[in-house]
Amino acid sequence: MEQSYYIHKSHNVSVILYHYVCPAKYRRIVFSKEVDLTIKEVCIEISKRYDVNFLEIGTDKDHVHFLIQSVPVLSPSRIIQMVKSITAREVFRKHPEVKKKLWGGEFWSDGFFVNTVSKFGDESSISKYVRDQGIEKEYTILHKEKQLRLF
Repeated sequence: MEQSYYIHKSHNVSVILYHYVCPAKYRRIVFSKEVDLTIKEVCIEISKRYDVNFLEIGTDKDHVHFLIQSVPVLSPSRIIQMVKSITAREVFRKHPEVKKKLWGGEFWSDGFFVNTVSKFGDESSISKYVRDQGIEKEYTILHKEKQLRLF
């Protein structure tokens, strides 16, 4: 798919990456090669209309992994709500046999997993970088016990 990059908007520059895992309703095995292809095609169209870039999409038999880059204006919940809504509609339209496997007319499970992904470092290295901002080394050594920690 694509590579992540800096997204420049009028008041911010960002590189925000999310890893989502979305199970099919009832964990049904519905992701055939055809359904997989439809989901990927629909996601490409979503990218053209919204500030949502799909870096990777991987389907398993009963769930899908998305690696998505977006902008700070869109919340993680809003992003996945949009993706699930549009992909479900198109899968049902192009593959009516899938709707027969899922009673109740829903394609996706209500829940999802989301995790942020860093392009520039893990939690401990970013934590150290933030903690050490503007502090001279000698001050840090002498007053280490006074350094505030969030967690």
